[in-house]
Amino acid sequence: MDKRDYYEVLGIKKGASEAEIKSAYRKKAKELHPDLNKDDPKAEDKFKEVQEAYSVLGDENKKKMYDQFGHAGVSGNGPSNPYAGAGGTYTNFDPSDFGFGDIFDSIFGGMGGGFSPFGGGGRSSNRATRGSDILMHLDLDFDEAIYGCEKKFDLDVVEDCPECHGNGGFEKEECSTCRGAGTVTKQQNTILGSFMSKTTCPECNGKGYTYKRRCSECNGKGKVKVNKKITINIPEGINTGDRQRLSGKGNPGVNGGENGDLYIEFIVKKHRYFERDDNDIYIEVPLTLTESILGCKKEIPTLYGNVKINVPQGTNSGDTQRIKGKGVDNKYRHIKGDMYLIFKVYTPNRLTREQKDLIDKLSNTELDTEEIKRFNKFTKENE
Repeated sequence: MDKRDYYEVLGIKKGASEAEIKSAYRKKAKELHPDLNKDDPKAEDKFKEVQEAYSVLGDENKKKMYDQFGHAGVSGNGPSNPYAGAGGTYTNFDPSDFGFGDIFDSIFGGMGGGFSPFGGGGRSSNRATRGSDILMHLDLDFDEAIYGCEKKFDLDVVEDCPECHGNGGFEKEECSTCRGAGTVTKQQNTILGSFMSKTTCPECNGKGYTYKRRCSECNGKGKVKVNKKITINIPEGINTGDRQRLSGKGNPGVNGGENGDLYIEFIVKKHRYFERDDNDIYIEVPLTLTESILGCKKEIPTLYGNVKINVPQGTNSGDTQRIKGKGVDNKYRHIKGDMYLIFKVYTPNRLTREQKDLIDKLSNTELDTEEIKRFNKFTKENE
């Protein structure tokens, strides 16, 4: 099945700014989160599609590759593509990985690794390579995101083996197959003729050396998995789509390369009454018929305790009122939002006899507004 265009997935145009991409992702993530769409059997797939789109468009280097090559540039099928699948784990783009040897390897890969008509040697695996980054999602309650909190969780971290110090073995010696070169020369017979080419040594994997004794602790890999308890402090005002980086907690590097990073992306759950839009808070305020007509003083809940406001007389459903500075105090972005009250007038459907009599008396008085008078006039003209 063909993948949809990532810009289409996020509902934005090509050339959108970083802020527009992030804003679109937040809205889509909030709209399509599986916890909020339990009746939709495809909710999880839609949510993953949005995550995948953002993992590419939200990364400057990946976005450049995608804009140039499309899905092939970030799927592992494009020229020298440095990315793993975007469903949660990804790597950073290294321009040095994009060379002529890689292009010809992808074309002639079935004829034996490392072939190059230019006579270039097989790529040595001695080079230190940074580990890939990991993307992890963490759900937060509404209050945890607003007021900040401390989160603890278990995490499997890959580290250098303490027994062999990351070497994978003991008693280092020169590789007997390649004699320390890391490559071996082979003759390649192709449709273009015969070529002599260098390929990575299969015995030492290009290192040029082996070990007399393999480390039993890590089985020669040089890395071991360790479970650690991680504690992170989440600042006030975190929102869906915001990320926090844990340096060195990603996938392990190769040949002494540093570990990648762990990115924690937050998903904020909805509140029963408060609705959040970036750093502004909205709440629906119910009014009785008399409160709407006569106006009143009303106590309103906010993120920081209750406040009293004046409701003007003649307030209608849909009217709004702003309370400045009562929105989210976003320490993460150093912004403080406002709070907006949306009034809704509720008409009682059950009245006592006394209440009905009062309403009847009221109806005999002049209550028509200018809008009602204009509408009644139009109705008569339309007869």
